[in-house]
Amino acid sequence: MKNNKKIPMELYIHIPFCVKKCDYCDFLSGPADGERKKAYTEALLAEIRGIPLSERASREIISVFIGGGTPSLIEAADVERILETLRKYFSFSPDAEITIEANPGTLTGEKLEIYRKAGIGRLSLGLQSTEDRLLRTLGRIHTWQDFLESYRKARQAGFENINVDLMCAVPGQTYKDWISSLRTVAELSPEHISAYSLIIEPGTPFAGRKLDLPDEDTEYRMYEDTASVLEEYGYEQYEISNYARKGYACRHNIGYWIGTDYLGIGLGASSLFAGRRFCNTDSMEQYLKYSSVPEKIRKDTVVLTKKEQEEEFMFLGLRMTEGVSEKKFRLRFGIPMEQIYGEVLEKYKNMGFLEKKEDFWRFTRKGIHVSNHILADFLQD
Repeated sequence: MKNNKKIPMELYIHIPFCVKKCDYCDFLSGPADGERKKAYTEALLAEIRGIPLSERASREIISVFIGGGTPSLIEAADVERILETLRKYFSFSPDAEITIEANPGTLTGEKLEIYRKAGIGRLSLGLQSTEDRLLRTLGRIHTWQDFLESYRKARQAGFENINVDLMCAVPGQTYKDWISSLRTVAELSPEHISAYSLIIEPGTPFAGRKLDLPDEDTEYRMYEDTASVLEEYGYEQYEISNYARKGYACRHNIGYWIGTDYLGIGLGASSLFAGRRFCNTDSMEQYLKYSSVPEKIRKDTVVLTKKEQEEEFMFLGLRMTEGVSEKKFRLRFGIPMEQIYGEVLEKYKNMGFLEKKEDFWRFTRKGIHVSNHILADFLQD
């Protein structure tokens, strides 16, 4: 498809299957047999083919993220079919970033070769910890050795852009455990590391247990020292929970934080398109039945007001260590940032939580630790 205007857009593809749900997970995912996976793949392809031309014309895909669940559980040939269909119906940027998530132990050399052939250039491995006892606590299905084998196979298959997920503040985890995991993974030299704190979500097995969690001071030290440890190995923190070697920041995630339009395809997938937020049904039966007619599976459509778009610009953009640009705010909304947020910006600047560097407002190291509370202040009354 020819694309002249080249308005950037991202795609998220949801694969809702896993071997078993982890004890902390509240994502829309679960086990399924081969027949259900095949039926879902066909429904996913039908949704792609049914996306209206108005949502494809004049758009250029700059990134695709295949997430889950565990996308590496479906047949690699089906992943290839999904990407072939996307390319048939959408115009792709020549250097589009294409990522697939995978759990250690679910990859083979053959799968990885097919991924590479299909144009996937970025692999995201959900490790979480280098300690087998902590992996068991989390309910993970893999071991540290499983991860090392998957990582080795990925390198052999030619992957030169690998992310590794790590989790801190896990039950039974010490400060020493966390720093050891960071250093052990950094010494493998992945291009990207996502390091985030465990959040106990309602409705998960963890929510109903008495957990031996690190205390607040320990969790603070874990987070604060993550940046300095990874900096030793050449990683730069570019977002609250993400670190990358130069040139390897995840473009897809950055798109979320700076407000790039994206379409979510698949069960329960969320979208931001032309000032509207909406999501697909989370009913598998409804999705399988009606996916070929996207308007039948979409729900909860919200047309964002100018005020809501301004708020999102601030509280999503401030996740980036670079911060938010006054110039970009004015260009987008036609009004100076200070006219709306001057009072709250100065308040937290005086408290040492925010700082201004040239055109950008950003969190200080001190401010990052209380960012959730501060971000709430950017919601206008």
